[in-house]
Amino acid sequence: MIKFKYVILYVEDVEQSMNFYKNTFDSEIKFITPEKDYGELLTGETSLSFASVNLANSNIKKGFITAKTEDQPFGMELGFTTNDVESLVEKAIQNGAVLYEDIAIKPWGQKTAYIKDPNNYLVEICTEIQ
Repeated sequence: MIKFKYVILYVEDVEQSMNFYKNTFDSEIKFITPEKDYGELLTGETSLSFASVNLANSNIKKGFITAKTEDQPFGMELGFTTNDVESLVEKAIQNGAVLYEDIAIKPWGQKTAYIKDPNNYLVEICTEIQ
């Protein structure tokens, strides 16, 4: 059986990054290494994980582009659903995020907004698709 188990964001400061998601999206920390170079949040069946850029460089020998390389975020996003998009966007901004696309109602009725987290990763905050 194959399972999609985790997403790992490569960040400069694992603990700070985890705390942003913990404090903004009410995720609990599953664990963080004593070196604070890798950690996971409890986010359901698929965990949101963080690895330091240094640790990632030791694993990915051919290199990679870091999220902070460009002003615009990567062409990928993390998605969090809520019944109160406005409050969650405001909470994210208070915790260090930057509003990237203001709240909009899609033709199918979904309310969405986009922020950039403190590491420049794109995050969608939205209602469930009905």
